[in-house]
Amino acid sequence: MLAAVGAQSRPVRTPAELDAVDALVLPGGESTTMWRLARTFGLLEPLRRRVAGGMPAYGSCAGMIMLADRIEGGVAGQETVGGMDITVRRNAFGRQVDSFEADLDFPALGAEPLHAVFIRAPWVEKVGDGVEVLSRVATADGDGTGNIVAVRQGRLLATSFHPELTADARVHALFLDIVKEA
Repeated sequence: MLAAVGAQSRPVRTPAELDAVDALVLPGGESTTMWRLARTFGLLEPLRRRVAGGMPAYGSCAGMIMLADRIEGGVAGQETVGGMDITVRRNAFGRQVDSFEADLDFPALGAEPLHAVFIRAPWVEKVGDGVEVLSRVATADGDGTGNIVAVRQGRLLATSFHPELTADARVHALFLDIVKEA
């Protein structure tokens, strides 16, 4: 998806590789495993420094959890990279079998709805000052407000869904615009 919008990408597994990039995508996966591996391989503190220093970063699903300052439903002692003044609820939509797809209003991407794939996804429970809510998904109880599933704070972007699983590259293009602005 990054190549489709004109970005060059490479894997980052070490602090030296992190130093060589201008921006970072924290992908979906398992947030507790990502945290433990980042800690084990000496990446957690360098990631925190780079994000705090203004490096653009995009977090998708587990990546959203990694960019959050606060987690609800995490495992004991679970840490994040942080940087976004948000509280996320881990596995908010349920278990793997509760995964779903939905069309979202996402005004920052234009008038056409964005088709989103949610896999054991988090949602944002609270946002702090300076956090822009970009999209919500309808709640099961139909209360009309919806759960927050996309946010931006400065150079940080996060979604609770996986835009890389569709043919729509608009979220990645938005992130590339953030990188270019930086």
